[in-house]
Amino acid sequence: MSGKISHFVITALAVCMLAFSSAGHAQAIDESPSALAMTGDALFARPALFATTVVGSVVYVVSLPFSLLGGNAAEAGETLVMGPAKATFVRCLGCTRIGRKPETVEQTSGN
Repeated sequence: MSGKISHFVITALAVCMLAFSSAGHAQAIDESPSALAMTGDALFARPALFATTVVGSVVYVVSLPFSLLGGNAAEAGETLVMGPAKATFVRCLGCTRIGRKPETVEQTSGN
């Protein structure tokens, strides 16, 4: 049973990572976080957001038949999976807003 759960979690995370292939086109932000903000983000916020993404993915898959019947599968996916995943993976360390630093956006769009 635990093998099936771990396989499901790995698959859900792989799907989340594929969804962020366009992260280079993320909105540019202009924040200058402190060392304390970066440390707190790395040690506490990111692991908590990652766990939220995993739990949200599981809840989304379990509730998918009901949200499909209700016609709000996309909204449920955005709220339960994409929102936490963007906050986890598409945000500079210590920043409060989702997006990438302007230098990063310029480098990725120039390639």
